[in-house]
Amino acid sequence: MPHTPRSGNAAAQRQLSCLWCGREIVESESGRRRRYCRQSCRQRAYENRNSLKGTGIPDDSVVLSAQEAADLADRWFAARCAAEDVAIAIEEGADTGELMALSKTLLELTREAERLR
Repeated sequence: MPHTPRSGNAAAQRQLSCLWCGREIVESESGRRRRYCRQSCRQRAYENRNSLKGTGIPDDSVVLSAQEAADLADRWFAARCAAEDVAIAIEEGADTGELMALSKTLLELTREAERLR
């Protein structure tokens, strides 16, 4: 899902995620929208689509290994724990500095959790 940054020239840039690895892609408004951050990600996506042909699995499916799925679950868990830390800090009346630090950690972990691989 596209994300428009709050700071900077929002009209001139779009922030997207690579369809293969989930890394952030920043590009200008003009031209065709990029789908992959690097040629190697584009190639891996192509290989994955071709490996699914004739299997009955839809072409737009994301197939993860057991390890990739476990890593993804770990990233989601870390993000949830960070969100709980923010909620507890608010309940306990934490100061602005502590809340900002916890929020920064939460933001970093949620960005990581967005990656499929």
